[in-house]
Amino acid sequence: MKNRMIEIIGWYGTVVIIGAYALSSFGILNSSSIIYQILNLTGALGIVIVSWPKKAYQPATLNVIWSLIALLAIIKIIFRI
Repeated sequence: MKNRMIEIIGWYGTVVIIGAYALSSFGILNSSSIIYQILNLTGALGIVIVSWPKKAYQPATLNVIWSLIALLAIIKIIFRI
């Protein structure tokens, strides 16, 4: 059951990151919107959760960095920095 949940979280991450990118590319979401950044943050963390236990360190590292960028963008949006 635990492995199934991890796989679901990984697929969530994949779908959400691709979805956010598509919505931004077609002008539906702006990259400076908090929704876009939350989708990127949660999607990247989902991929980290599925990648790390499988020792797939390249996608895990990429998505740790992706999530940090999204987190900083969220902070910037919230505090209008």
